[in-house]
Amino acid sequence: MVQAKRVFGSFSVDDIDAADRFYREVLGMKTELVTDDGPLFVHGPNGTTTLIYPKEDHSPASFTVLNVSVADIQTAVQELTERGVEFQRYPGVEADEQGIHRSNGHSIAWFNDPAGNGLTIVQES
Repeated sequence: MVQAKRVFGSFSVDDIDAADRFYREVLGMKTELVTDDGPLFVHGPNGTTTLIYPKEDHSPASFTVLNVSVADIQTAVQELTERGVEFQRYPGVEADEQGIHRSNGHSIAWFNDPAGNGLTIVQES
């Protein structure tokens, strides 16, 4: 069995500086740029870390790469909207006027980072 010291996810972007600004200034995360041209560590609560690395031929992920759990999704979506974030709407998925989908006690809203990667704001029941 592998004796893991730590586990963390990673994904690529096409512009590490834009990613740093977005995750730090828009989402309010603590970021750590390893070198001037990346990679970038994004530090979340409770010691979680995500590695974001630059990739010349980056293509946005076709799936959600990062989920941000919040206590109050309506407030979080409003704050992000005020910072210029546009929330996604998907055919067949009902959402309110803010773009929040509610189901089985959970609420979720989808949006993209500057590289087009899918992210969510989630309020768990």
